[in-house]
Amino acid sequence: MTDEELHTALDQAALWLNAAERVCVLTGAGVSAESGVPTFRASDGLWEGHRIEDVASPGGFERNPTLVWNFYNERRANVKKVAPNPGHHALVELEKRRGDRFTLVTQNVDGLHQAAGSRNVLEIHGSLRRTRCLGCGTVANRELEPLGAEPRCPQCRGQLRPDIVWFGEGLPDDVWSAAMDAAHECHVLLVVGTSAVVHPAASLIPIAKRGAVIPAKVIEVNLTSTEASRYADVGLYGPSGVVLPKLVQRLG
Repeated sequence: MTDEELHTALDQAALWLNAAERVCVLTGAGVSAESGVPTFRASDGLWEGHRIEDVASPGGFERNPTLVWNFYNERRANVKKVAPNPGHHALVELEKRRGDRFTLVTQNVDGLHQAAGSRNVLEIHGSLRRTRCLGCGTVANRELEPLGAEPRCPQCRGQLRPDIVWFGEGLPDDVWSAAMDAAHECHVLLVVGTSAVVHPAASLIPIAKRGAVIPAKVIEVNLTSTEASRYADVGLYGPSGVVLPKLVQRLG
């Protein structure tokens, strides 16, 4: 994308955002990757020689909870070392301008949007910072404190698991329902740092295009074109940490 093409696309995107009553944002791993958070699946689909399904599925946890917790403790330790990037902060600024008419739906589990200051965040895949007790069902925010290889519930001593949506599990009904409503009712959908191949998250894009009143304008922000590009009314191609601040600056 040339500088002139990006300039023109940014102006158009800013025009739509300024006119939008409701804005929804869908973010993916690309946003966190710019802060130094590795993407979930390596290029060979393995983690330290293990299939991802062995460390991110109910069956894998049942077979070897220590392995699963080692995997997630390593991810938690990595997140503790990183910080939100300018893309995260630009989305905070966008939310300040829209208030309760802004919803951020994220596939990321690292909590960096909230760390940057985002408030109305729907974590459809869960959070590394929370645990869920398999005994009493308590969900607790443990932030990034060390948890050990087989942590137990402080209340009932039941087995804890990460509060993450694993392969083979459905999304939390309340969070997913709110995400679909936000996409359906928005006038602009920003799709940032996601390849739009993971479902059901990717379905939020056609949901927004159908629209409650009018089809939403879809603005894609990514390094390159993706599966989402066929829905995009305008594409802003480059690092989100560079593109999003430029976009917010143009809002005046």
